Amino acid sequence: MMEHPLIDLVNISKTFDDTMVLDDLNLAVKENTFVTLLGPSGCGKTTTLRIIGGFEKPDTGKVIFDGQDITNLPPNKRQLNTVFQKYALFTHMSIAENIAFGLKIKNKPKSYIDDKIKYALKLVNLDGFENRSVASLSGGQQQRIAIARAIVNEPRVLLLDEPLGALDLKLRQDMQYELIRLKNELGITFIYVTHDQEEALTMSDTIVVMNQGYIQQMGTPEQIYNEPENAFVADFIGESNIVPGTMIRDELVEIFGAKFACVDKGFGNNRPVDVVIRPEDIDLVEPEQGTLTGVCTHLIFKGVHYEMEVTTPDGFEWLVHSTDMCPVGKKVGIHVDPFDIQIMNKPESEDEEAVGVNE
Repeated sequence: MMEHPLIDLVNISKTFDDTMVLDDLNLAVKENTFVTLLGPSGCGKTTTLRIIGGFEKPDTGKVIFDGQDITNLPPNKRQLNTVFQKYALFTHMSIAENIAFGLKIKNKPKSYIDDKIKYALKLVNLDGFENRSVASLSGGQQQRIAIARAIVNEPRVLLLDEPLGALDLKLRQDMQYELIRLKNELGITFIYVTHDQEEALTMSDTIVVMNQGYIQQMGTPEQIYNEPENAFVADFIGESNIVPGTMIRDELVEIFGAKFACVDKGFGNNRPVDVVIRPEDIDLVEPEQGTLTGVCTHLIFKGVHYEMEVTTPDGFEWLVHSTDMCPVGKKVGIHVDPFDIQIMNKPESEDEEAVGVNE
């Protein structure tokens, strides 16, 4: 018998002012996973989160939680808590009072509440902060208090809507590791909304890439990065060279007149395809050793690697990341290992290109 998902969104559609935000969306989330909804602004990820939380009602479809239909249940009756980008802490209350707020509403005894406050503060590494005021806290500390306030209610699901957006880079990275640790310690399900690809790749068990109200691809961070199903996903997750090619036959693709061995099969013979090659997968070699040749036209030092552009005779500018520097003006060869070449079907139409998913 297959275990049913903890959360199951079934045929969810939502329109705001004649604009379709979600279009027949289906999404199943397993218990005790870290699922990230990733996509550009306006793709429907926050609306999806708000529908799970009960803050929005879908026009059509159902929200199933642990086998029960909760589509019409108000937020406070759902076994989940939400942490927003704006932390919504009560500035006139102490930190202890902020954390205890939900428990007091539930009429929990004082000793229970005190124990929970201590436990939650320890969990977010803010021991002894009970009596501090919210105003005295840094952004990162306020974020931790917002999370502590959510987890004392023992939700089965924690919804997080771009909660690290207001933090600086170093603090954001620290909080990413904190969230992973919390998820592992608490054993609850995290559903996280972000438009930051690195954040999604760092933290998630499963990434759901969204665009224009559709799910473009769902999979592990490795699958999403290494095997994008369409050009939108390839372009949105990390940097990519996306070039037109012709699949001559299984395991052989032609790009700009040069034949590259690859590992993909089943695309047919002499079929137009899109080819994705990540910048870090391109080896710059001596011109006679390359499958294609070009000239290095651009060079930036990025700290960990050099970022270069190599322009081939057809005029295409290949983006290359390497720890070896190639000076501007030097003629080079381009070599790519077969398993670093990802082949995708070309979209049949502009509409399919927008959807980016094979219905």
